[in-house]
Amino acid sequence: MDIFLARQPILDKYGKIISYEILFRNSGTGNTYKFNDGDEATIKVMQNILINIGMEKIVGHKKAFINFTENILKSDLYSLIPSENIVIELLEDIVPSESVVNSCKILKKNGFTIALDDFIFDDSYIELVKLADIIKVDFILTKGNKRKEIIDIARNINPHLKFLAEKVETLEEFNEALSLGYSYFQGYYFSKPQIVKGKKLEGNKLIYLKLIKELSSKEFSLENIQDLIKKDISMSYEILKLINSAKYYFKNKIKSINHAVSLLGESEIKRWLYFICMKPICSNRPQIVMLESLLRAEFLEKLAKKSSLDKNSSNFYLMGIMSLMDVILQMPLSKVLDELMISDDVKYALTGRESNYYSKMLDIVISFRTGNLNKSMLMASSYFNLNYRDLQNCYMESIQWVDEVTL
Repeated sequence: MDIFLARQPILDKYGKIISYEILFRNSGTGNTYKFNDGDEATIKVMQNILINIGMEKIVGHKKAFINFTENILKSDLYSLIPSENIVIELLEDIVPSESVVNSCKILKKNGFTIALDDFIFDDSYIELVKLADIIKVDFILTKGNKRKEIIDIARNINPHLKFLAEKVETLEEFNEALSLGYSYFQGYYFSKPQIVKGKKLEGNKLIYLKLIKELSSKEFSLENIQDLIKKDISMSYEILKLINSAKYYFKNKIKSINHAVSLLGESEIKRWLYFICMKPICSNRPQIVMLESLLRAEFLEKLAKKSSLDKNSSNFYLMGIMSLMDVILQMPLSKVLDELMISDDVKYALTGRESNYYSKMLDIVISFRTGNLNKSMLMASSYFNLNYRDLQNCYMESIQWVDEVTL
C-alpha cells in the first residue's frame, strides 16, 4: 500500500536547508491537505516518519517540524519521538490555557524545540512565548509593519526567540524578512512541498498474536502493559482517547499512558488491548468475524467468573479470541496455536483433541449463539451449575461491551 507525506524545506539566511516541515498527504496526486481529523493526520505523520518511511529518508540528519493539535500536545505521545530530531509546531488554533502551557513545560524539560505557528500576538500568549524557541509568521496573513511589530513585542518577552517567515512567495518578501531580522524562511519562493512516497507494510499478524498471548500471561503486570502500549503510537493514542471519552467520567484530563493504565486497571485495559490487537489481525476479513471473536471471549470469561473457574477466567477469554483464528488467518488453527504455545488445556479444547472444561464451556457459548438453547442450558447446569438467567445476563453484558468498543 502506497503512503504519502509532503515536506517543505526551511532555510537559513544563506539559503541552506536546516529542516523540513512535514505535512500529511493522502495521495500522490494532489499536493494539498485534505483531511478533517487533525489528530489522526498528526498520528499518521508520526507513524510514517518513525516506522513506514523512516526519519533518515524523509529529513536525513535535519530536523522535522511536526504540527501538534491540542489533543496530541496534552497526551504523552512525545515520549515516542526523538527530541533531537523533532520540532513540535503548535497550531494556531490551540488555546493557550494553563494545561497547554504545562504540557509545553514538560516538552521543554524533555529537550524538545517548540515553534508557534501562524503567530499573531495576544496577551494570552505571553506564557507560551516565554517557552517557545521559534515563532512562525505567515507573510500572506501578516502585512506591513505587523511583520516587524511581532518581532519587537515577542523579543521583549523572550530575547532568545528566533523568527521564521513562512509563505514567502517572492524575492522581495525574502529580502524584507531578512532585513527585519527573520532567521529562517519557508515558502513557494524557495520550494513547494515535495511529495515523499513510501510503502506501508502489512502488519505482521504474528506480532499481534504474540501480544494477545502476552496479555494472558500469568506474569503480566501493569508495568508490562504500559511498556507494551508505548511501543505503538496508534495504540497509545487510542487508549488516551478512550479514557478521556464520555465512557469514563474523570474530572481531569488524563495525559499519560501510565496514568491511563493505572486508572483503568489491568482487567479493563486488557479488554481494550485485545480489541486493538484484533483489528489489524482481522483487517482483511469481514468485521463480523472480529465481533464474534470478541463476543465469545467476553461471554466465556463472564460465565467462568459465575462458575467455580473464576481463577482461570483469562484463559477462557483467550480461548474466545482464538476460537475463530483459523477463519481469520485462513490457516489451520493447530498451526496458529503452535506458534503461540498457549495452555495445553485451551489448545486441546480448541482443536478438539480433548474434552475438558474449556471445550464444554465453548460448546455452551456456541450453542447459545446458534440458538440451540436446550443443549446450552443442559450443559451449563450439568457441568457448571449455571442457570438460564446466568447465561442470559452474561450474554447481554457481553453484547453491551462489544457494542461499546465498536461504536
